[in-house]
Amino acid sequence: MTEQQTGTTESAERRSPLHDEHVALGANLTSFGGWLMPLRYTSDLAEHRAVREAAGLFDLSHMGEIEVAGPQAAAALDHALVGNLSAVAPGRARYTMICQEDGAVLDDLVVYRLADERFLVVANAGNADLVARELVERAAGFDATVTDQGASTALVAVQGPRAEEIVAGLTDPVDPVAAETVRDLRYYAAAPLVLRTDDDGPVDALVARTGYTGEDGFELFVPADRAADLWRTVLAAGAPLGLVPAGLSARDSLRLEAGMPLYGHELDTTTTPYEAGLGRVVKLDKVDADGAPLEFVGRAALAARRESPPARVLVGLRGLGRRPARAGYAVVLPGDGVDTGGAVGESARRVGTVTSGAPSPTLGHPIALAYVTPELSAEGTELAVDVRGRAEPVVVVPLPFYRRPQQS
Repeated sequence: MTEQQTGTTESAERRSPLHDEHVALGANLTSFGGWLMPLRYTSDLAEHRAVREAAGLFDLSHMGEIEVAGPQAAAALDHALVGNLSAVAPGRARYTMICQEDGAVLDDLVVYRLADERFLVVANAGNADLVARELVERAAGFDATVTDQGASTALVAVQGPRAEEIVAGLTDPVDPVAAETVRDLRYYAAAPLVLRTDDDGPVDALVARTGYTGEDGFELFVPADRAADLWRTVLAAGAPLGLVPAGLSARDSLRLEAGMPLYGHELDTTTTPYEAGLGRVVKLDKVDADGAPLEFVGRAALAARRESPPARVLVGLRGLGRRPARAGYAVVLPGDGVDTGGAVGESARRVGTVTSGAPSPTLGHPIALAYVTPELSAEGTELAVDVRGRAEPVVVVPLPFYRRPQQS
């Protein structure tokens, strides 16, 4: 759940509360969703492998945090979003989307229910201001207040098989209940905890067990002015266990292996949740307090879309050669307009478009996400991608590409 990279620059509009920490670590910085953020610290491969084998520490402070609170906060979100947020129990979270009236995706979101009348909506950086404005507009008429807390909030994530051990170790050693709370926290759940820092005493944090890498992991929401203390403490505590700071490049390759969508690639305002294979997040069966169907923004269009055959379907592609597909490359039929040497001619039949693609460090072969026509979306279908004029063979495979090993 993030937006596309916009190119390397030193003139981004906004800087993370951890900017000086990234500079001190020698990070390569890039403009991303209007923020100057770390692309990598050492190497993409080393950071990717650290997350798969031990742990990585990510700065996610570019994400937007928007509080919706009040007696009708749940009802306001039920109207504003496609999910059934009133059904979320306090302390739990839900992946959902905010759509236009025509059903197109404005952003994908994670919403935490912090209390009966208090929710935290986490939006992608490039869409955060838009989502905040839309929520204010859509909450009009409800007894609920929308507050943009992005500027005062920092967010860091610890992802990887040793994440639980690292985060549990950040709790007060004289408070075993806090460490147990971390270990017992369920996936897509959150709890307020006090975490220690080495420089300036304890810090109040919202600790969530979510993630975007395919690994176990935690996201730590803290006041922006305490972010650097926490960042340094996590680095020191995690280093003996193999934790390293990780940048956007590793986060992208990790999420691609996990088959997770990237706003601006798999999701945008030309796409509904159904094309992206995420129709499950659309709750057309929501009802109001009287049991009547609940109207929400985009409902009519999405109900019609669910009943219509799709024009395109998002699939996973495994590359059978060595050259990876990249976003925007054409998916073609292998034997239609492709000569025996693999050159793609003008008559090649385009049947889809790659949305994300890269070599997979974990799997050892290229992988990609692509939209293709429905008749070519079945597992095992052999296709090709036009990689700079050459047809690279690919095959449709199930998603995700990677699943983390189950704990014994």
